[in-house]
Amino acid sequence: MTDAALPITQSAVEQFADRYLRSLGSTIEKHGDKWEVTIPEQADTEISSGQLVLFCGETATELGENERQLHPDSSFFQEIVTEASTRQPTGKIILSSEDTQVEIPSWLQGDNINVNDATFTPYYDRSAIAILYRISVETVSEYQTQLLRTTAMDIRSMERLPKLEETFLDSTLPTESQIESSLVDIEKSNLDESIARTREEIADRIQPKVDQIHQEASRAAEAEIEEYRQMQEQRIEELEERKVRLSNRVDDLSKSIQSSDAEDRVEALQKRKELKLNYEDVDTELEELRHRRDQGYPEKQREIRERHALEVGITPLTITQIEYERGEIEFELEEGTVTRALTLGYGDGIGITEELDCDYCKQTLGESNPLRTIKEGLQCSRCSSS
Repeated sequence: MTDAALPITQSAVEQFADRYLRSLGSTIEKHGDKWEVTIPEQADTEISSGQLVLFCGETATELGENERQLHPDSSFFQEIVTEASTRQPTGKIILSSEDTQVEIPSWLQGDNINVNDATFTPYYDRSAIAILYRISVETVSEYQTQLLRTTAMDIRSMERLPKLEETFLDSTLPTESQIESSLVDIEKSNLDESIARTREEIADRIQPKVDQIHQEASRAAEAEIEEYRQMQEQRIEELEERKVRLSNRVDDLSKSIQSSDAEDRVEALQKRKELKLNYEDVDTELEELRHRRDQGYPEKQREIRERHALEVGITPLTITQIEYERGEIEFELEEGTVTRALTLGYGDGIGITEELDCDYCKQTLGESNPLRTIKEGLQCSRCSSS
């Protein structure tokens, strides 16, 4: 099953930024990885007008006031993606056989089976919706990652359409010709229901990634806690040694007081008093540290774990209504001298819409169980190899 993720490569980021900035009326002079951008004052954007220097990739470590980095994780890229999605959060595209190629699944053809012909006959139009989500995963103190994921479902059946997700993402690539869009005409209640349904599905889909980041954050928290424990242990040892030294000095002064003259005795008594106060302060701090150590430093642990706790945000960026055709597709299969016609449900951009079973064992054909032979009916690989 597809992950339906946008391939946010450096090349895709640069193409998107180039296209978006020019749509604002900006001029761009490119000098290798350094872009000098001029944004006009009348441009309808939150980006400051005037001169802007973009460094593609992560070549610049120190940036000036009007200098920004441009790469998939850069704040500038996230800024223009958010602004672009705000400007056109909804739209409608129409898929037809002119926009999509007939998909012949790999499991239907093999070394000995050829598909001589595939003819799609559309019977009716259907509507689907594709929602692009931005998922932000971060801790209170540290940015972790941002993901772009899309999900598509048929509006009438609420069936998820993984293949349509791929088709939709392909249509959004800067390198591909863009399909003309128009205003969406789905009722708001349907949009709200679609967002509610798909948000949960997206959350389930990204859970493994969130779990991975959570494990990394937990390890970072444990390392920080251990570092704090070691620092406190070192502090305890320092205080214990200081306490012994102060005690020894107090004892020495007590002995000297007995043998000294009156003037020196007054000075020694004053010094012993100061040392005793220091001794009491050290002893108090030492006891507090030992008590906190025996308790396992609960407050510090809570503070560190809260700082490393994950915050996951799932935000719909764009909603696209997709009109597509459903009908039947007829394949002409050939194996040696045998030919066989096969008719299945099919949709533009979504591929085959119904399951096909083996004529012998009735197991479903697919990627994990491809068609093996058609000579005496449709026979799957599992069945024919047993």
